[in-house]
Amino acid sequence: MPIPVGRRAVLAVLGTSLIARPAQARPPFRLRDDPQPLLSTPFVDEAGTSRGLDDFAGRVILLNIWATWCPPCRKEMPLLDRLQARLGGADFMVLPLCIDEGGIGRGRAFYDEIAIANLPLYWAEPLRVQLAFGFIGLPTTLLIDRRSREVARLQGPAEWDSEDAVRQLMQLM
Repeated sequence: MPIPVGRRAVLAVLGTSLIARPAQARPPFRLRDDPQPLLSTPFVDEAGTSRGLDDFAGRVILLNIWATWCPPCRKEMPLLDRLQARLGGADFMVLPLCIDEGGIGRGRAFYDEIAIANLPLYWAEPLRVQLAFGFIGLPTTLLIDRRSREVARLQGPAEWDSEDAVRQLMQLM
């Protein structure tokens, strides 16, 4: 004798295949086969000193372009702070480049608000940064090798302090 099955039971079984499952862990970047030289727009540090990417040559750089009004940027800043605390030094640095129209002061207020302790703060004019690095949308992160060449790019947020991200960055160092 057949067992009656209701519509809800059938839909529940079929629907389980559509439920989102945890993403498989993976490194944030797909590395380029052909590292590209970068144009560097001038940016300033908190002391008002004009800087450029060449000031950091010899290190692997994670250049994160962000703004305080960008929700995903705000969410990933503590992750970048932890990454800098873990890997930052003579061989690696996170270079957060704020492009708020309000200037570096707005970035500092945000750092203070969420207790960012390990990240330096840099600011540049938004249009100059967009033209120099050719990106659309925030956050955008460029991975730069010791010779100031772009080896990878990621648009959107990432789990920067994850073991997969740390492992990939350490391989480049």
